[in-house]
Amino acid sequence: MKKNLFLLGLLVCSMATMAQTEKADKPESWYFKLGGSYFIQTAATEFPTVGGNLPLDRTFVGGKLVSEESVTGSFGEGFRTGITAGYRFNARLGVELGVNYYTSKDKTMAQTRSDVPITPAGVYAFKSVGQITAFDLAPALVLFLGEHKGFEPYTKVGVLVPIHGDLEITSDAYAPIAFSNTGAPTAFGNVHSVDKVKPNPTVGFVAALGTSYKLGKNISVFGELEYRNFTVHGKTKETTEFTVNGNDALATRSTSQIHTNYRSKLDVNSNNALTNPNGVDKTKPMDELSSYVGISGLGLTLGLKYSL
Repeated sequence: MKKNLFLLGLLVCSMATMAQTEKADKPESWYFKLGGSYFIQTAATEFPTVGGNLPLDRTFVGGKLVSEESVTGSFGEGFRTGITAGYRFNARLGVELGVNYYTSKDKTMAQTRSDVPITPAGVYAFKSVGQITAFDLAPALVLFLGEHKGFEPYTKVGVLVPIHGDLEITSDAYAPIAFSNTGAPTAFGNVHSVDKVKPNPTVGFVAALGTSYKLGKNISVFGELEYRNFTVHGKTKETTEFTVNGNDALATRSTSQIHTNYRSKLDVNSNNALTNPNGVDKTKPMDELSSYVGISGLGLTLGLKYSL
């Protein structure tokens, strides 16, 4: 992060120096851009624990584990649409502020497959899939490299600030739904749940290389190759759907099963059975260790630009 900030500062100084020495051949002007993007992930990390299940892809045959591997990935792959307002101070230097809506591709975060119920958990099949949706602001500095035959290449660097969004985790399992007095499962059923994770505030880094091409006096098309890198830490989690064999069963869940507060540390005062000698208070939200997911990606944006 420090390296990125240093490079950003160095580029800003360079751009400011060029702007002072460059004779402006255009007046100050406003412009607006409307575009759509598709991103591919550039870095894969291990996903966080999902509902107490480690980020693993496991296969059981006859109740015995036959394969296991870590589930890694990034939510940096997906689609984005956005509108951007820009202002040029002169022929070389400008600023932009983008407002974007991003939807990631679905990512499997944990999965267990088996041909028979697994002892002692009793889970026959389990799969959790996550998807991120978010609105963000993207202020940036723009360096225009000069126009030639209608083409005007440029570079820009800036930050990305998510302002609203969540990680939605959909889980489906064939799991125990009834238990004996000893705690042994006596019946199995199809369990479906949806959890929404709200993030803590965060800031990311973005950089882009692009060009515009004039179609008319005020209208241009543009294309950008953009790299972005940031992580999101969970703040809270809430179960919004819970069904058993297709029937709504959310009302049967306790507060600790529906609500989670993410903490940087768990101790004897945390509402978690692992560290609290008194166990879990079911009338209060569960405390769990904070985790994060990556949203690093490389994307191509295409769109229209209107200059005033």
